Amino acid sequence: MKEELQALIPRFQKREPALDQLNSFPFDNIEDLKKIGYTKAMMLENGGMSLLDFVQCQELIAKGCGATALSIGWHTGILMEFAEHKHWNPAIADFLREEVQKGKLINAAASERNAGSPLRGAAFKTTAVLDGGEYVIHGEKTFTSAAPVLDYFFVSASIQGTEESAVFLVAADSKGVSIRKTWDSVAMRGTASHDLVIENVRIPSDYIVEKLDGSKKLRRNGSLLHIPACYIGIAGAARDYAIEFAANYTPASLDQPIGTLPVTEQLIGEMEMKLMAAQQFLYRTAELYDHAPDEPIKPQMAAAKSFVTNTAIDVTDMAMRLVGARSLSEKNPLHRYWQNVRAGLHNPPMDDIAYRTLAQNAIARINL
Repeated sequence: MKEELQALIPRFQKREPALDQLNSFPFDNIEDLKKIGYTKAMMLENGGMSLLDFVQCQELIAKGCGATALSIGWHTGILMEFAEHKHWNPAIADFLREEVQKGKLINAAASERNAGSPLRGAAFKTTAVLDGGEYVIHGEKTFTSAAPVLDYFFVSASIQGTEESAVFLVAADSKGVSIRKTWDSVAMRGTASHDLVIENVRIPSDYIVEKLDGSKKLRRNGSLLHIPACYIGIAGAARDYAIEFAANYTPASLDQPIGTLPVTEQLIGEMEMKLMAAQQFLYRTAELYDHAPDEPIKPQMAAAKSFVTNTAIDVTDMAMRLVGARSLSEKNPLHRYWQNVRAGLHNPPMDDIAYRTLAQNAIARINL
């Protein structure tokens, strides 16, 4: 799989400038990933994939196109989490296994406008009302990445008349489902993370994927490492571009490329060291997850996301400093890498949550 993804990088990079446009999406890239079987590779029926292999695959995709990596990472991450925990309603699981084999795509729809983050305990404004043998789902969701190509949504909603919440399976072609094109972010514009509008959508009462009873917060979910993997992949692309530029650019004031200058070598060396540190942190965390299934790893996961994402921002900034003012040109890929990599600051877990998790873990160890 990694060799096939490596071969797609130049193709993805060539297409990426088109994603600067509003309402753009890397349709062709997603189709390429389907053709090589990547969108169903996480299912155990297809052999599955270790977390280490997964993050390295996501990193490769991101070197070609960050928006493609982040978009498909949510789908593949959902499948990986299920492969580990088998937490879905069995009937829904059997149905979705078949659909994924056909190339169908899934993403969760949890976030809501002005409602706060579900990860911080915000209640869902989207409601589910039981009406006979059906649930009627009504509400709106934000940050629905890959919205134009999704076939199914995992919609989180409060069950009216109870204190329960659940995740419901909603098909994209259901009556009352629509996509409102609201995504105008300059970072990761190509993810098309538009609003999902669910207007009194009727689904069978057994279309509950899982009840949200608190166990979800306690459940390990290594697939979230696809987030830092994406951003370190973007940083790697920025580093590669900067080095190629330094090796080939000879200003009129010199008789050799700027890559031969000590100051340039130092900057490249710093980028390399930062990338190495971030990659090793990410890979080691994935290995720990793979080989120690009973070990609590939440602090390492949070630290990896924060450290790797912030390092990716640093490396991309250094690449721009090396290339100079031309890196801000619309024709230069570095401006896109710089915009996209900063989106990582706003993907979960946020830095403050990561630091608090680490602090609480450290304090607990001291107080044993």
